Order: sequence, then structure tokens, then C-alpha cells
Amino acid sequence: MSTPPLAGAGLPPGPFSGPQSQAAREVNTASLCRIGQETVQDIVFRTMEIFQLLRNMQLPNGVTYHTGTYQDRLGKLQEHLRQLSILFRKLRLVYDKCNENCAGLDPIPIEQLIPYVEEDGSKHDDRGATSQLHFASEERREIMEVNKKLKQKNQQLKQIMDQLRNLIWDINAMLAMRN
Repeated sequence: MSTPPLAGAGLPPGPFSGPQSQAAREVNTASLCRIGQETVQDIVFRTMEIFQLLRNMQLPNGVTYHTGTYQDRLGKLQEHLRQLSILFRKLRLVYDKCNENCAGLDPIPIEQLIPYVEEDGSKHDDRGATSQLHFASEERREIMEVNKKLKQKNQQLKQIMDQLRNLIWDINAMLAMRN
């Protein structure tokens, strides 16, 4: 299921520039989900950086310190917040586009996606799967019986071959004694 190009969707053109721009413009829902996942990872990373900056900043408790350091850290913090805002907007666009692409799909109940067996068996009666399972177990049982009979026949043949070998040995021994 392909979607229309994302150029009109409002996503920043930065990640899609370069020689891959033609291929990247045609994005399906799975690709949008991957982009959304990467965006969430970026948001978490930026948030961790913001908390790291805030932890390293001193509280304004009346103690004077270098205004240059303060201004530098404040600038970094504002830049991270701006980038975080951009990432949230990008995530919203990806979310809206995914919802738009999946609007016509019929939702599948979770019970059908997860195979499980109920004890009463009243809700999910898979007679086809049950009959196939029964047929396969019956076939396996028959194969096991045939293998068992085959082993018995092989044992009998071995005994017969041993008896024939002993008989031939005895005949050869008698012939040798006669001469």
C-alpha cells in the first residue's frame, strides 16, 4: 500500500534530500512507522540531553557566576527545546499520515491475531485445524507402527541370514573333512 508523496505532507525536506529523494518520496505505511520510531528515539535522546544540561546548570540562588557560561548553557538549552519542538511536529505529521493511510482498513480483533486454545472451545472452533491435527497425528501413529513392523522383519531376516551362514559353514566344513 503506497501513499502519495510526502512533499506536500509538511515533513521537512532535510532527511529526504540527495540522490535518494525520488525513492524516499514514495513511502508506505511501514516506512512511515519506521520514521516515526526514529523520531521518537530522537525525542528521547534530546530530552535526555535537556535533563543533562539542566542537571549541570546551577540554580540562581544569589551566587554570582560567569554570565558567559550561563548564556552558553541557556543557548544550548533553547536550541534543544527548539529541536524537540520540531521533532514533535514531525511525529504529529507522521502519525496523521499513518492514520490517514490506515483509515480504510478494517481493524482485526486481537483474538484472531494471537493463536490460543480455550478450555471450553466454544469461542474458537477451528474444525479445519483440528481435523488436520488429528489427521497428522493418525498418520504419524501409522508410520510408527510400520517402522516397528519393519524393525521386526529386519530382525527376522537377520536371524535367517545368520542361520543360512551357519548352515553353509557347516556344509563347507563337512565337505572339507570328506576330502
